[in-house]
Amino acid sequence: MSQDVSFVADAMKQAVPWVKTTGIDFEEVSPTRVVASLPDDEALRNHVGGPHAAMMFGLGETASGAVVMAAFAQHMGKATPLVARADIAYKKLALGALTAEAVLGRAAEEVLAELDSGTRPEFPVTVTITNAEGVTTGEMVVVWTLKPARQG
Repeated sequence: MSQDVSFVADAMKQAVPWVKTTGIDFEEVSPTRVVASLPDDEALRNHVGGPHAAMMFGLGETASGAVVMAAFAQHMGKATPLVARADIAYKKLALGALTAEAVLGRAAEEVLAELDSGTRPEFPVTVTITNAEGVTTGEMVVVWTLKPARQG
């Protein structure tokens, strides 16, 4: 039985106002993969007419956050997901609308087992950013952790 994660797109826009501000949309959402898009908006461009590097990073990090939310939604009461670190490589000049595909790098069950054992797990989400023609313009790895909730 698959988990319903249809709430994730709206939840991301409510929990992170910046997502709505930039116009990021979610085209596909599952507990292992998210596809998010950033429209071509003149207000988000850099000096060469493409999306600013910060927008590319933000799109990738947002897509990674959405897949983490989808993967661990049922467990948010016992842990808070946080970015531990991120690395991005800008591969080609990005122009126009962009798409980011984020893929969970470890099985959620494995991460949860580590959390349940008392360890604060870290896990990667790989992100590929492409332009409208499907050319890779950026690649990221966002490493997330689950911070255990305080026991009251």
